[in-house]
Amino acid sequence: MTVPPPQPPAQPDAPEFPVYTARSFLPTFLLGWGLGAALTFAVRALGGALLSDPCEGHTILALLVPLLLGPGGLAFTARHWRRPARAALGLGLVVASLMPALFVGAQDIGGLRRTGCAGGYVVISEVVNGQRGESVSALALAAGTERTLTARVGGYTRQTHPGLFTVSGAASTPGVVVTTSRTQVHAGEDFTVTVRVLPNTPVNSYTAGVNAVITQGGKRIPASGTLELNVRPRQP
Repeated sequence: MTVPPPQPPAQPDAPEFPVYTARSFLPTFLLGWGLGAALTFAVRALGGALLSDPCEGHTILALLVPLLLGPGGLAFTARHWRRPARAALGLGLVVASLMPALFVGAQDIGGLRRTGCAGGYVVISEVVNGQRGESVSALALAAGTERTLTARVGGYTRQTHPGLFTVSGAASTPGVVVTTSRTQVHAGEDFTVTVRVLPNTPVNSYTAGVNAVITQGGKRIPASGTLELNVRPRQP
């Protein structure tokens, strides 16, 4: 009598990848997106009613819903990826975290910057044909030369900060002299900045910039802008 050879142990069935169809996916996806959009505007309206200060807490409010919907929707989708309807709900939440949640949040943060809630800064730009050009963050000058730039106080408006800012130049070494054409300016008003490198200044990298300050309600409100200045050897 012949003994049959031993059979290999039965292998478990491989998990089947779920089938996503438009009929099962799209309605639940739209439901998830609608829930995310509704949550965005509901939290925004509630936070605006509860926050009495025009600046404090509004940045967190603008980012709260995108940070909840994005990771939360991804985690929900990953957990239920074998169930197309539930996975579609999570993907709808993820899309809602970008549009409208993140878009509306970015608009709100931009509004905070325009009203001065995000702090002020000094924009330093090149001068092109006598007009303000692109902003610059670095500058290279040979020893014994100078460059004329333009600057303005940004982050504030004349409506939120109607007074005059006192502006002055600053540098990290005595070999670099930064002068401004005016000592007092309004927010958003252009003024000229001259960066001059003295002839005996050693070749190195320095910091130059412009400081601005205004006193409002007994409080000093500063703004500043800096340049990375690379000093090159003096030309013969």
